[in-house]
Amino acid sequence: MSGSSEITNTNKMPFDYSTINPSTNYGYSSRKAPIFNGDAATFEWWKDRIYSHITGIDDELWDIMEEGVTFENMNENGRISVANKKLLSAADKKIYMKHHKVKDIIVGAISHEEYVRIGDKTSAKTIYDSLCSTYDGNEQIQEAKASLLIQQYELFKMKEDEDIETMFSRFQTLVSGLKVLKKSYTTYDHVLKIMRSLPQQWRPKVTAIEEAKDLKKLSLESLISNLRSHEMVLNADMPLKKSKSVALQSTKTSSKALKAKLV
Repeated sequence: MSGSSEITNTNKMPFDYSTINPSTNYGYSSRKAPIFNGDAATFEWWKDRIYSHITGIDDELWDIMEEGVTFENMNENGRISVANKKLLSAADKKIYMKHHKVKDIIVGAISHEEYVRIGDKTSAKTIYDSLCSTYDGNEQIQEAKASLLIQQYELFKMKEDEDIETMFSRFQTLVSGLKVLKKSYTTYDHVLKIMRSLPQQWRPKVTAIEEAKDLKKLSLESLISNLRSHEMVLNADMPLKKSKSVALQSTKTSSKALKAKLV
């Protein structure tokens, strides 16, 4: 998502700020930007969210953050003096405003600790590039991350203490990480993976689904809904099975006691 050029074409910014109604909060989204707190495990998620957030406000803001902008007489803080600002064309003034708008958004979307670390960066582009350099790493690191997630996907199993909801949430997190790293699987792959991840007591249900459904046409949502329904039946039957088990154990104990007396 990050670009390499520091200069963008000033003629690409047709947005007219004079049309913004003050009651609309000057074009900002009423929804707060997602905050990145320095947790590397959530960085890919944050990148995806911040892209959608900024693009949803104005897609040209993202262009400015990716490509960067430069103006003559811009100081080390990324600012232009009042006198020099008066010399800008109307188009450049709008770009300058957008430059600071997107910087305000990106600074507001990171924790104070992260801001202190990149405090010497003066533009949205340099701030974002610094974050990507720190938490994304180079191509080799990206591939290492992808390999780890692929291995986790291939070995994915439902845990003994998990219900379907918890298992599926964990699976979705794994799939989202793979998607961000451009390592995607098909819905059919996901369906097979979920079914094969289930423990032994689910085997009759898995067989029933395989016989009744065309797995290549089965959506992941339909599969999970089906499994949740079956889980409710299993949970409802559990107290009855426990009751029978206790009764059987009691009968065996009584029988042993009776035999002992007879002897």
